[in-house]
Amino acid sequence: MALRNLRYEGDEILRKKCREVPVVDDRIRMLMDDMVETMYKFEGVGLAAPQVGILKNVIVIDVEDGKVYKMANPKIIYESGEQSAQEGCLSVPEKKGVVSRPMKVIVEYTNESNETVKQEAEGFLARAICHEIDHLNGVLFIDRVIEDANEK
Repeated sequence: MALRNLRYEGDEILRKKCREVPVVDDRIRMLMDDMVETMYKFEGVGLAAPQVGILKNVIVIDVEDGKVYKMANPKIIYESGEQSAQEGCLSVPEKKGVVSRPMKVIVEYTNESNETVKQEAEGFLARAICHEIDHLNGVLFIDRVIEDANEK
C-alpha cells in the first residue's frame, strides 16, 4: 500500500465526473487499499478516487472503527428520511457546513471481490456514502451547504 497525494478545492479534477470501473481487478484493489491508507493518514472517514487524482468510480469509507467499505461504481437505489448535520472534507479542509442528506440509503456497488452488493446504511454511514458518491459526480459538500459553519 502507498499514500496518495490529496487534491484540494480549486483542483479541476474534483469537478469532473468519474468513469465506471469495468472490473475490479488487482489495480483497482491496490487503488482501494492505497485510498484506505491515505484516508487513515489524514484522519478522514471517507475518500473518493478523484480526491487522489483518479477519475474512477471508487470510494472507501470507515465510519465504524475499522469496518471498511470499498466500493466501485456505487449507486444509490433507495433513499428515505432526512438528516441535517455539519460536514467537512479532506479536500476542503478549511470549511465546514450543514448539509441535508437522506437518513437511510440502499447502495448497490461492486466490492473488492468483483461481486455486486446491495448495502443498507443509516445515519452517519448513509451521510458518508452520499458525500463520497457526490465526489464521483464532481460535486463537493460546499455545493450543498444549507448553513455555513464558518460564518458563526
